[in-house]
Amino acid sequence: MSTRVRDTTKTSEVAPEFVVDPELLDAISPSGDRGGIVLGSGMNGEPLTVSALRATPTRIVLVGGLYLARQVAMRAMAVGAWIVIATGRPAAWQVVKQAAGTQADGRPSPHVQIRRLSPVELPRPSENAPLLVMHDGGPTPQELFPPRSPWQTTVYVLPYLHPQASSTANASDLVLMQRLPSGQAELAARMWSLPPQMVHQLTTLKDDQVITLGRNIWRPIRLVTTQQEQQILGPIRRGD
Repeated sequence: MSTRVRDTTKTSEVAPEFVVDPELLDAISPSGDRGGIVLGSGMNGEPLTVSALRATPTRIVLVGGLYLARQVAMRAMAVGAWIVIATGRPAAWQVVKQAAGTQADGRPSPHVQIRRLSPVELPRPSENAPLLVMHDGGPTPQELFPPRSPWQTTVYVLPYLHPQASSTANASDLVLMQRLPSGQAELAARMWSLPPQMVHQLTTLKDDQVITLGRNIWRPIRLVTTQQEQQILGPIRRGD
């Protein structure tokens, strides 16, 4: 059964409707979806939202640089999520903690926490306070913070694809990939059984483009950065 979604990006008084599969709606949809993070725009300029904060435990694999990972964290924070960043390079994430601001007493906001790569007790997530865990542990991440409860999402930040990350990648609900070198794209093809045209597209993405991959999903997104984000993160780029 299909789901009808109203396209509100048009300027006419009566917005046209289009039909998408429920699986597609669950992962990527026009802005306004509950728990959605507006990541960028489609090829026609329409805003696209990634449903990263959901009532079911969610895994996202992000193959790319720190710019994209930090932008995802900041977008989640902007819609009310608590952010726990588990990383071996805490200095690289300080800008996200600083962006969270301070409390009335001048202390840093508790909504963004930077932790070491070791198991710790996490805040209890809820619909009003979802939890996004950024697992920045290199190309072969350990399962330190697997999503086990509703409204918890774990994002595995992979600087590049590694064969030993295939189990994490294949267990994910959504994959976000920036441009890959040809060897990496061939590995992606083996991991997800991608046809040659998709492999070629992965190697030709621009710095501001990301492929969203999921069940029955292959969708290019053009990253959009606000002026405030540019002041914090700099211009859109691929890599660290």
